[in-house]
Amino acid sequence: MNWRKDQRRGERGYHHGNLKEALLQAALDLISQKGPAGFTFADAARMAGVSPAAPYRHFRDRDELLSSIAQRGFEQFEQLLTAAWDDGRPDTITAFERVGKAYLAFAREEPAFYSAMFESGVPVETTPALMAASERAFAVIRAAAERLAALAPPGVPRPPAMMMALHIWAMSHGVASLFGRGDAARRKLPMTPEELLEAEVLIYLRGLGFPTERKPEPAEEKPAGQYSGPWGKPK
Repeated sequence: MNWRKDQRRGERGYHHGNLKEALLQAALDLISQKGPAGFTFADAARMAGVSPAAPYRHFRDRDELLSSIAQRGFEQFEQLLTAAWDDGRPDTITAFERVGKAYLAFAREEPAFYSAMFESGVPVETTPALMAASERAFAVIRAAAERLAALAPPGVPRPPAMMMALHIWAMSHGVASLFGRGDAARRKLPMTPEELLEAEVLIYLRGLGFPTERKPEPAEEKPAGQYSGPWGKPK
């Protein structure tokens, strides 16, 4: 199913027993309008055109409804980041710049999903499916950080890939939240959010002593391994 914020209002009603999907779409619309904290379980039922008791057929409470939306958001997010990374082709720096642009594009084009994922307050650790989806998405950034760490020239200490992944994620998330989502109150920039993030990452890498020019890389370089912890919490 293509979950987009611009689906027609008439498509979200309760038809042919599709109550769960109708409730998820209703909640997504409400997040777009009011934010993840701005509506109740009953509001979602009303928006879907069903009784206040109907949502309990599929969701324990509002948190479980938000968790389901956040999970779908992370699944789409992972697909977008994976396609952008493209296993580091044609070179690590170019591929990583695409990942940054994809990150900002998702935050801008899917603000309701992004809010559910990062601003709803739903505890990821208590929902295994949501945790797994978030880990898979972060694994793309971790893989890119592993490849970036491998670029450290001789004599330059190689920083832990997890540390780099968390730093780069924090930069991406900060630009997306402050400047990349089209919020009316955001500060005006003399550059695009994509240009700001690219400059931040290049300055960060140069500060670590890494080369940032694009050039062919050794054929024996291997893709990174799997990430083993949830967002922002290394094991």
